Parts: sequence; C-alpha cells; structure tokens
Amino acid sequence: ILCTDGVDKCCVDILESRGFKVTLSPTLPQAELIKIIGEYDGLVVRSATKVTPEVLKHAVKMRIVGRAGVGVDNIDVAAATKQGIMVMNTPGGNTVSTAQLA
Repeated sequence: ILCTDGVDKCCVDILESRGFKVTLSPTLPQAELIKIIGEYDGLVVRSATKVTPEVLKHAVKMRIVGRAGVGVDNIDVAAATKQGIMVMNTPGGNTVSTAQLA
C-alpha cells in the first residue's frame, strides 16, 4: 500500500499491524506517481495527490484507493470504478481534531 500526502504515521502503523507492506511517501509529482503506481495494490491519499484516469491506467494491481479525509474530489471515482477499484474515504477522521480547534 502506498501512502502519500503526509498521511499520519498512525495510519501506516494500523495497516502494518494487519500485515500490509506500506510505503510512506511525500506527495509525488504525477509523473513519478505514474512510474511507481503499478507496484501497489492500494493507495491512501489526502488532498494533494490527484488520482486521475492517467494515474489509474498505470495502476494495474490496484484494488482500493482510500482518501484520508472528507470527500473524494481528488479521485476520479468513475475511472476507478470502471477498472474495478474500490474508492472510500474517512469522513469522520478529522472530527476530533476539528472540535479541539473550535
């Protein structure tokens, strides 16, 4: 699973504790993401990475894209669905942090 965009280390820890091999990477330029995305079964992004049809075309092993946060506006859901890739988000993930700032 590739985690980008500064996904919190606790997310990586949870995935690894369940037996997944995780690569934590900063936000990647789209050209670099396209070069490596074919190696991964899963992708976790925040808002900076744009999961476009071009990215998905190279995601030959991809089974799931997770958005750490509300919304999936940076993920082409139709293109992912067409390829049989599940897309999900974590809409309640920032609730506590937001409440603490209020």
